[in-house]
Amino acid sequence: MTGFDHASVLQDEAIDGLAPRDHGVYVDGTLGGAGHSTALLDRVPTATVIGIDRDPSALEAARERLARFGDRARLVHGEYGEIATILRGLDVEHVHGILLDLGVSSPQLDRADRGFSFSKTGPLDMRMDPTRGPTALELMRDLSVEDLGELIKDLGEERYGKRIARMIKEALHANKLATTTELAALVGRAIPAAEQRKSKIHPATRTFQGLRIAVNAELDQLATLLEVFPDLLAPGGRCAIISFHSLEDRLVKQRFRDLAWASSLPAKFAADAGERLAPVCELVSRKAIVASDDEIAKNPRARSARLRICARTAAPNVPATTLPGAAAARHGR
Repeated sequence: MTGFDHASVLQDEAIDGLAPRDHGVYVDGTLGGAGHSTALLDRVPTATVIGIDRDPSALEAARERLARFGDRARLVHGEYGEIATILRGLDVEHVHGILLDLGVSSPQLDRADRGFSFSKTGPLDMRMDPTRGPTALELMRDLSVEDLGELIKDLGEERYGKRIARMIKEALHANKLATTTELAALVGRAIPAAEQRKSKIHPATRTFQGLRIAVNAELDQLATLLEVFPDLLAPGGRCAIISFHSLEDRLVKQRFRDLAWASSLPAKFAADAGERLAPVCELVSRKAIVASDDEIAKNPRARSARLRICARTAAPNVPATTLPGAAAARHGR
């Protein structure tokens, strides 16, 4: 193995949720160490997985781990937001399931040179694909103090984002900020001690989260996937997404609920109003699926995981209208 060992969160629940079928084709959009894909291919000996990951080291490890499955595992270096283009390039029109395990993986956190961890001294990189795009340091240099503050506040959900941004820009101007531990120490000075004593997390957690999400355009990737996946799923196919913070989970929850909405009006009136006649997807579980106490004890990272699953219907993927009637019906559900 190439050193990308990662404990897959909610593995059984995710594979159960996909309900894999014989000869089905599945996309693992965040392949990582291939834990979920291995479990799926082991469970259904005739299934095929198309594994996508933007981290070359993850792909290398996954290729080794999945070698025993031969051409049942097709691996692609890319971003899951490019899924439609990737599938066209592979001559695949529809798949029977799509799986995402969002966020940063344990091997990425463990390697200091990747710059994801505030507990290890490394460069301020944070790119999931180190072959493309600006690093966290370059992003902080390029943004204005106002934009940087908004980024940390919105994507990191950090109330002291503006103060942290101001101190970051001052440190950059003085050439006193180049490593992860220097950034963590700076954030520690920016957040009042009284606030830190009340918090259960490291003071730099939210700032690192915001920067990482921005560097990797994680919410943009997710929004793109959520927009296109209904057209890529065969009827009965399922989409399962594991998220780890509220920004991601909110996007997934809202999109799945929108796709499950249909007009309550009689068909003729709904059609005249341009409202959706039947749901595009059905919710497999009304509430998010969470990890068991046993899994959390073995893997604390699972504590914040939320799994949501929806199943494609045979209905046309027609957007729900924004007409007042549709909005009122949706709010009344």
